[in-house]
Amino acid sequence: MTAYAYIDSAKLDTFDKLYDCLKNIKHIALDMDGTIYNGSTLFSFTIPFLAKLKEMGIGYSFLTNNPSKSTGDYLAHLDKMGIHATKEEMYTSAQATIEYIKTNMPEAKRIFILGTPSMISEFEQAGFISTADDEKDVPDAVVVGFDMTLNYARLCRASWWVAQKLPYIATNPDRVCPTDKKIILVDCGAIYTCIEYATGRLPDKVIGKPNPGMLDGILTRYKLHPSEVLMVGDRIYTDVKMAQNAGAIGVLVLSGETTMDIVRESDTVPDIIAKDLAELECMLINANK
Repeated sequence: MTAYAYIDSAKLDTFDKLYDCLKNIKHIALDMDGTIYNGSTLFSFTIPFLAKLKEMGIGYSFLTNNPSKSTGDYLAHLDKMGIHATKEEMYTSAQATIEYIKTNMPEAKRIFILGTPSMISEFEQAGFISTADDEKDVPDAVVVGFDMTLNYARLCRASWWVAQKLPYIATNPDRVCPTDKKIILVDCGAIYTCIEYATGRLPDKVIGKPNPGMLDGILTRYKLHPSEVLMVGDRIYTDVKMAQNAGAIGVLVLSGETTMDIVRESDTVPDIIAKDLAELECMLINANK
């Protein structure tokens, strides 16, 4: 096993501290793309890792910044891969955005949504009205997500409403979405950067990781202290940063976007670095011997 308890980490600068920390873990929040699968390819170690967590009595949830699929779509996607998850085990940035608007903007009912039909459907099921690409159909707010069905006219309409100073929310800051194909999947962060260049305005709020609010539902649901949770993902600027913002333990896996060269250049230092979930499983087993 080649594992890293990153030596510059203020929390875990020795393996004794690493294993003491892991003994205390009751729940693992798992990023999806780049962590449990890459695009449409499930990593071979994912199902054995989840089985080991159940055997050890450690709970887990799936957290994703990708709002392009609804909760139901994600559960069906996981099921096809052989992962049988429940609605309670799934939390997306679309869900977090819906909760944010309902809590902080209760007057906002009509939303112009730059997102996939699946994402728009999730908002409509939550009671919002999705406004049309029509200058007369004025929304209460604008929501921009990872829109894999991006339409130029709708991008222009979203930019117009943003320029009119309407409340403006983005679901997540990711620049690209991981994929196993030879293509760059332009994500929400790149889309709202395009809108910023056109309008001079950034979103009022970016909801997804690294916003620590993405972990609140898990902490509340399972009555957990942040120190009892590992946030595991393949990105420093979202997954690890959110963990540290929330007071949880940030685990970087090198199975997705991030390389050790990126780690060395980053101002945010992961608490734990593992090659992949299989290596993290070895750490958990060793810690609990």
